[in-house]
Amino acid sequence: MLEPKKALIIRILQILEDYSDERHPLKQQDVIDKLESEYGIECERKAVARNIACLQELGYDIEVTGNGAYLASRKFENAELRLLIDSVLGSRHVGAQYSKQLIAKLAALGGKNFEGHAKHVYSVNEWGKTASKELFLNIELIDEAIEKAKKISFDYLKIGPDKEPHKSSSRKGSPYQLILHNQRYYLVMLDEKYQNISYLRVDKMSNMKILKKENAVPLREVEGYKNGLDYSLFSSGLPYMFNDEQVTVRLKCKNFMSDELHDWFGDGYTVSPLDKDHFTATVTASKQAMLFWVLQYNVNVEILSPEFMRNEIQTLLQDTLKQYEN
Repeated sequence: MLEPKKALIIRILQILEDYSDERHPLKQQDVIDKLESEYGIECERKAVARNIACLQELGYDIEVTGNGAYLASRKFENAELRLLIDSVLGSRHVGAQYSKQLIAKLAALGGKNFEGHAKHVYSVNEWGKTASKELFLNIELIDEAIEKAKKISFDYLKIGPDKEPHKSSSRKGSPYQLILHNQRYYLVMLDEKYQNISYLRVDKMSNMKILKKENAVPLREVEGYKNGLDYSLFSSGLPYMFNDEQVTVRLKCKNFMSDELHDWFGDGYTVSPLDKDHFTATVTASKQAMLFWVLQYNVNVEILSPEFMRNEIQTLLQDTLKQYEN
C-alpha cells in the first residue's frame, strides 16, 4: 500500500532507527531504496537530505558523514539492552513465551543491526521458567486489590509427580505486598483460614478474584506487623551456587516432595512411581549442592545412588549427631 509523502519524515526516522548506527551509516540512495521497498514512498535525494536536516533541528542525534547518515544515540545503548535481555532470560517468573516477546521488543529498540546480538533469545526454553499463563493477570489483580484495600480469593497449585500443576487448596485473604525474591514473585498476604502472614508464589495462583464487597484487614492491625514489613528478611541471595562436578543422583522422595523438586530443578529431572507414598527422581546437579539439598529435606528424601553420595550423607549426619551430643 502506497503511503502519502507527508509521512516521509517519520519513515526516514524509522529507517535510521532500524538500520543505521556508527558502523552502518546509510547513504541517501540506501534510504531511498528502503522507502520504496518497505513503504512504497518515492522521493528524491534532496528530499532525504532536507528531512534529515529537519530531524536534526528537532533534536534527533543524527550524524551525517561522507559515508552516510546514522542515528548516533538511542534511548538504550547496546550494552544496556543486553543487560535487560539477560535479566529477562534469567527471570524465572517470566515464562518462556513471554520472554521471547519481551526480548523481541527490547532487541527492536537497538535496530536491525542489534538483533543479531540477541540470538540467545532462542535458549529461553532451556531456562527454569514458570509455565503459568496467569502470572501477569494475577499481578494486575493483586495490584488493584492492594490499591483498593480489598480481599482476594484464588486456587493455590502444586506440581505433582506428573510435573503438572494441580489444585492444592482454596485461599482467601488480605494482600499487602508483591516481593521479587529468588527470581520469583511472592505475595505477602494475611491468610484468612490460618490467620497468619503467608508468602505465596504468584505463579502458583489460579482463578483469582477480587472480592469487591470484602475489605482487606489493614496490615498494622495484624499482630507483629504494627510497624509494617521488615524487607531485610527478603534480602538473601540464591543459595547453593557451587561450581563443582556434576553428578547424577537417584532419589527416593515422599509424594509431597514433587512440588519442591520442581521449584529447585524445573523440568530437569525424571520421575518414576515407587509405591503409594513414594516416587523416585533422577537429577543431575552439583555434588555439593545435592548433599545440602538432601540434608535440607531430611527424612523426606533419600539418596539411592550413587553409593559414595549415600556414604557422604551418612558421615555428615553422624558428625552432626556427635556435635549435638557433645
